[in-house]
Amino acid sequence: MYIDIISAKYKDGYKIELTFENGRSGIIDFAKYIEKGGVFSKLTDLEYFKRFQVNQELGILTWSDEIDVAPEVLYSECTGESLPEWMQEEGELEKTA
Repeated sequence: MYIDIISAKYKDGYKIELTFENGRSGIIDFAKYIEKGGVFSKLTDLEYFKRFQVNQELGILTWSDEIDVAPEVLYSECTGESLPEWMQEEGELEKTA
């Protein structure tokens, strides 16, 4: 399953509403990503956070083509659908390592 993001709209705080090519949509609170730190720490600057864009060629949400989150993960969070099997297996391997 790979479903492109076709639009993104800022809501408030660290929330963005995403719409996917199949018409499904939902709101993601990116605060949990920011809490992880690392590359996501740049998103703590709310003005930087608001400068996201959808890369239409790749169908992903990105910040300055530096930061992005796998669209499969965002789709799962927006719709409540399970992650693709190949992503679940990877997560299980990480848990056992």
